[in-house]
Amino acid sequence: MRSAIPFVFLTAIAPAQQQQQPAAPAPAPRQATQPQDPPRPARRPFDPFRGMDESGRIPKPKLPEDVERPERWRYYPPARIKPGSLLERFWVSSFVSPIFFREEDIGFGGGVALTDIDFLNDNFRQFANVVTTYSAEGQQAYRFNWSRWLNHRTMPEGGILREERARVYARGGYSRTLTRRFFGFGSRAPESNETSYTENLSQVGFGLRLPIPDEDSDWVARVDIDARNHGLSSGQVSAVPSMNAFLPSFQEAFADGDGVDQLWLTTRFAWDTRDSFAQPYRGARVGAAIATAWQSAGEWGAKVTVDAQKIVELPPLLHTGGAGREQNPPTDVLAFGCFVQDTIGTLPFYSLPTLGGGETLRGFIQNRFTDRAAAHVSAEYRVNIVERGYAFTDTVRIERIGLAFFYDGGTVAEGWDDLDSGRYIDSYGAGLRLAFSREAVFRVDVGYGDEGSNMTIAFGNAF
Repeated sequence: MRSAIPFVFLTAIAPAQQQQQPAAPAPAPRQATQPQDPPRPARRPFDPFRGMDESGRIPKPKLPEDVERPERWRYYPPARIKPGSLLERFWVSSFVSPIFFREEDIGFGGGVALTDIDFLNDNFRQFANVVTTYSAEGQQAYRFNWSRWLNHRTMPEGGILREERARVYARGGYSRTLTRRFFGFGSRAPESNETSYTENLSQVGFGLRLPIPDEDSDWVARVDIDARNHGLSSGQVSAVPSMNAFLPSFQEAFADGDGVDQLWLTTRFAWDTRDSFAQPYRGARVGAAIATAWQSAGEWGAKVTVDAQKIVELPPLLHTGGAGREQNPPTDVLAFGCFVQDTIGTLPFYSLPTLGGGETLRGFIQNRFTDRAAAHVSAEYRVNIVERGYAFTDTVRIERIGLAFFYDGGTVAEGWDDLDSGRYIDSYGAGLRLAFSREAVFRVDVGYGDEGSNMTIAFGNAF
């Protein structure tokens, strides 16, 4: 997942002036004085440290008594929520920011995003952004994202509580990538089979995620609907043959995948005790999903996935831990994740299970291994090294700086019952973690496998 990464911010704050009420005229003799409207209160000047320490520490507030699972609610102090219009909040909760990313198959890239993390001035209930990027290998992408959190409360002392799980969201965009790679099918597809193709992808979708039957439940359901169109053409990687001029099996897969319209319906259901989806410190998850695609050629296909995670909190290694009652204390963890995925029906090659890239087998290029089934395991040790992060200005800061050491392993095969005969492939590496908040983690990962190394720059943990 790529997203905007702010680097330099300037904050200009001008307290609103209290409006003066005109003096009431003197009453006429023997007439009662007409009641006057109370003076309009002045807007409270914005305080960039209200509800938090200047060091960046956010004290844990007293939560309402009916909040039964406080670890799942994120508190944002008044210091993070500036009132006013989009322009009045510019460089505080709305900003234009540069983007920087890297993926092996498209190279380094950059762009710009217009982001409003308090969209419509709705007290941090909504988020929206528009992103445009371009990479060194000629990829161009245009995207929009919108989210609304459904469980949201305003605190009496200022600030808000937002339950991370329940939200509705929409997304869409267009991308043109000149350098997508394909290596064939199976875990033994040799690196020498590398081919390239150009992909034009248009998509729009929306989704809903809810804890059920109520916000305190460990059960979570999610439904997504996505419409996509894939257009393929010759690849433009120098010294790498184009996919439509390589092996006959590649040419057939390329022709079958060109111009396909897909309507995807994905349903997910999980038992999830983790204290956060974005940056968990403890808990476990066991889930299942089925993604069904109706396609323009009249064909039908689906992917079935079973996954699990376990997060174990560890004693601090390079820091002293939290200080008193803290909203988001620095926490070191050992995280484990795994999944098994299988295909039913007919899907084009780019929709099949795949390993390699920024989230699976991180030592290999994106989509290095493809087939109708896949299995994958990961382990990651996440260590905080700067427990209070770094402040660019009074209002824009990195909340936490850390490291991660990871190991990935997996394989692909023609079906889930053939996975035990596939070649086991693994990779390992390390990465940098920058947390702008608990829900916004930026990472740089460098992974190593038996074909070299792979670097990924992206937002969000790999699992």
